[in-house]
Amino acid sequence: MAEFALPKNSVIKGNRKVNAADGAKNKRAFKIYRYDPDTGANPRYDTYELDLEETGPMVLDALIKIKNEVDSTLTFRRSCREGICGSCSMNIDGKNGLACTTAIEDCKGEVKITPLPHMDVIKDLVPDFTHFYAQYASIKPWLQTVTPPPSGKERLQSPEQRAELDGLYECILCACCSTSCPSYWWNSDKFLGPAILLQAYRWLADSRDEYTGERLDELEDPFRLYRCHTIMNCANVCPKGLSPARAIAEIKKMEVERQL
Repeated sequence: MAEFALPKNSVIKGNRKVNAADGAKNKRAFKIYRYDPDTGANPRYDTYELDLEETGPMVLDALIKIKNEVDSTLTFRRSCREGICGSCSMNIDGKNGLACTTAIEDCKGEVKITPLPHMDVIKDLVPDFTHFYAQYASIKPWLQTVTPPPSGKERLQSPEQRAELDGLYECILCACCSTSCPSYWWNSDKFLGPAILLQAYRWLADSRDEYTGERLDELEDPFRLYRCHTIMNCANVCPKGLSPARAIAEIKKMEVERQL
């Protein structure tokens, strides 16, 4: 374990466990995945015990307390702390989610925290999103049009047309859904995955976009689209309550309808 400063009431047991909650009546253990490629050492788990009376209610609060007061070498992403940015996505108690919106009290017993599954790890709880973002860029996630906009005006939508985007635009690209999908685990080099396909449908469903045919052409592929087997893991873990599986089904429906 790397060296770090400990509070006076903390002890290290077996080079694996840090207890920062001696004498506390309400304490909880956090078992956290640790990996630093620069050291050449194998990944490991470090366990930290915290006094919950001195810790905020969310898992992210516990991680911040550990980093600030117990072990400054712990590495993770976070930003908004409000479930908006998606930065703190990780696997908590075996389920992908956001650390900032996952309550400690909802975790039973020892809280086990690992990076998002089946992604290369940069360090500790930080996965490498390079490939994920490249896939996002590949769908051209911006409005594409042929006709010029009305002079001095916006491209307008009716309330009904705007409502078609509900359940799509809220995606925060946290990758919780894609990294919970077995098809994405095995075929992530070709299969776009739930998050990116939901984003693709967001533009297909936009009444202002005029590149529907070109977008469908790009998705018409045995792997890019059709590796989805609708097991619904994506919808079960989405922290925003969205259904990527539904969006994928709608894309498949559009692909069929244009052939008729």
